[in-house]
Amino acid sequence: MVLSMTGYGKASGSFQGKKIVVEIRSLNSKSLDLNMRAIPLYREIELENRSIVAELLDRGKVELSISLENSGDTKNYVINRDLAQAYYKDIKETAELLGEPADDILSMVLRMPEIYSNEKEALSDEESTFVQSLVREACMHLNEFRKQEGDQLRKDFEGNIQRIDELLAEVPKYETARIEAVRERMKAGLEKITNISIDLNRLEQEIIFYIEKMDVSEEKMRLSNHLNYFLETMNIPLCGKKLGFITQEIGREINTLGSKSYHVEMQKLVVEMKDHLEKIKEQVLNTL
Repeated sequence: MVLSMTGYGKASGSFQGKKIVVEIRSLNSKSLDLNMRAIPLYREIELENRSIVAELLDRGKVELSISLENSGDTKNYVINRDLAQAYYKDIKETAELLGEPADDILSMVLRMPEIYSNEKEALSDEESTFVQSLVREACMHLNEFRKQEGDQLRKDFEGNIQRIDELLAEVPKYETARIEAVRERMKAGLEKITNISIDLNRLEQEIIFYIEKMDVSEEKMRLSNHLNYFLETMNIPLCGKKLGFITQEIGREINTLGSKSYHVEMQKLVVEMKDHLEKIKEQVLNTL
């Protein structure tokens, strides 16, 4: 199965009046490169969340964020009442001492430094489990996105592999012509040399030896096998790395075919093969 490494997933839910939002994005990478951002309350379960991501996403450059939106039913601060009483007493006594009216002392107290303090909230097992379920859900949504992208990658792979196979099928019709062209070129070159006795039998043997070195039968067979193997490999899970290795083998056979072509039309076929192979290489980099 072909999966893209690019994807996006989101999951959200409410827990005791808090709306928790999990978002996750991924790009291509050779391994799992996870960057996690979470509010302080959820940092203590970072290892658990990392394990979930590693289990479900395998690899990729992944960004995971866990944010919290208050619904209005909860607060994240408390009033320091002891300090408020001390402020109230001091302000009232100071006003009386100065003979000033002590109007609206409470509003003054609420504006004094350190009157508010952040509420230290403990993460319960229930909330921890709930957050981890959201992380798992977001990862599953991302994998659905990856599958949709992967379906398109598969179509592109099949189209490019088919085109290389079609170009390979055109090679034989130029093989005889290129051998004759080489034979004539060698004879023409020898005819320009004067005052040299030529052993025609030995010449023919050398031509045969040279032509055998130009034979591309093995390259055609191996290239055809690699193309079929590429198509078969797309059916196995997490095939991206293996497809990359097969792509390298395809490239070697195409290069060898090009170095042995000695024919303009065959070289054109090889150039077009390389063009389609480059497209495959680019897409393999984004294949999980």
